[in-house]
Amino acid sequence: MRVYNSLTKQLEEFRPVKEKEVSMYVCGPTVYDRMHIGNSRPVVFFDTVARFFRYLGYQVTFISNFTDIDDKIIARAKSLGVSETEVSERYIKEIRETYRKLNCLPHAHNPKVTETIPEIIDFIKLLVNKGCAYEVDGDVYFDVTSADSYGVLSSQTLENLISGARVEENEKKRNPADFALWKKTEEGLNWDSPWGRGRPGWHTECVVMVNSFFKGKIDIHGGGTDLKFPHHENEIAQSFCAYGHMIANYWLHNGRIDLSGEKMSKSLGNVVWVDDLLEKTSYQAYRVLMLNVPYRQPLNYKDELLTQAEADYEKIRRAYNTLYRRVEEAGEGAFAEDVETEKLKEDFIAAMADDFNTANALTAILQASKLANKYTRDAGISPERMRTLLKVFGEFLWVFGIETGVQPLTEEEKDLIARYRQARKAKDFGLSDALREEILKRGLEL
Repeated sequence: MRVYNSLTKQLEEFRPVKEKEVSMYVCGPTVYDRMHIGNSRPVVFFDTVARFFRYLGYQVTFISNFTDIDDKIIARAKSLGVSETEVSERYIKEIRETYRKLNCLPHAHNPKVTETIPEIIDFIKLLVNKGCAYEVDGDVYFDVTSADSYGVLSSQTLENLISGARVEENEKKRNPADFALWKKTEEGLNWDSPWGRGRPGWHTECVVMVNSFFKGKIDIHGGGTDLKFPHHENEIAQSFCAYGHMIANYWLHNGRIDLSGEKMSKSLGNVVWVDDLLEKTSYQAYRVLMLNVPYRQPLNYKDELLTQAEADYEKIRRAYNTLYRRVEEAGEGAFAEDVETEKLKEDFIAAMADDFNTANALTAILQASKLANKYTRDAGISPERMRTLLKVFGEFLWVFGIETGVQPLTEEEKDLIARYRQARKAKDFGLSDALREEILKRGLEL
């Protein structure tokens, strides 16, 4: 398996820290609003990554946090006249429900910043003791000159970062690029610390949560490409100073989603909310939409893309469900080797193992749909071969997080379909048409 490592800017062979285990951490949302489709791309993509590793037999530990301390949460709480905790808990609940609607597997844990304050304070103390951070009037800053590798992820020198004005000017700081680890404040949620009342800075939170749960270097750290700088760059600098490593062996970043060629963001007001879109379309079509573009490329959202995704999913659903019914009618039995099915499986795995190329993997799924249609129409195809295709087809869909909703027939439904087929065979078309109408009325597919 090869993955593109944002840290080294090249495709690399994936070698886990522990054999047949994968440790993953993906930066989660700041919980002051609902999730828009731009936020959902890493949610769907990394869920698919975790599923593929599990499909290959890896034990996966996937953690994604909730940032429940932030200026935006304070602002939202003030505008609503409620507490920050009420705001964050409201949107955590809504976002968890959105995860469920998108059919994402539960994460191993969703840590909150508010639950990690003692560990964050201890970590900042460690950085201060190591000479990597300093305190000024109750604020604590990270000294970027203490990290020789600063800029390694974003491919920027410290001089360029400063001259490019990509950092916040502050006369308290030794260097313009230094960033806050602890902010002195009595506004909003705040805690006692060796430096006075305050709250942590954003960039230190994820470093601490990763180490708190994994206790060392992990395999994959992921997020949107907008997090490369400054967030992930600053995470790496802190981890290297504190622990001597860069948090993860592989850094994966998905491309952003644009709307009509413009960056989608809440601040610009040009967002499409996930929950609103899921009222108009199925989660299955939504996942097809998200996975039909290689993850590192930007996705320019248009209604036409969703329409195409809906059409693709309908082909998949009908083909899979029809094959399912044919195999079910044949009853339990053995599997048989099938060359065409095996080729599809090889193509699917090869695509996903090539830097998680979900676009090519989707092509293999659509090819499986065509093969399913061919097999169900060909009386010469044995039930054993159809069972093999159904199993492989189902595995593809599981990796993509897609369930077609097909359910086993009841005994009454089996009898209804058997009588329909018998009437067709006897050329009793009046009866067969009536039975077919009843079958379709029950939402069953033949």
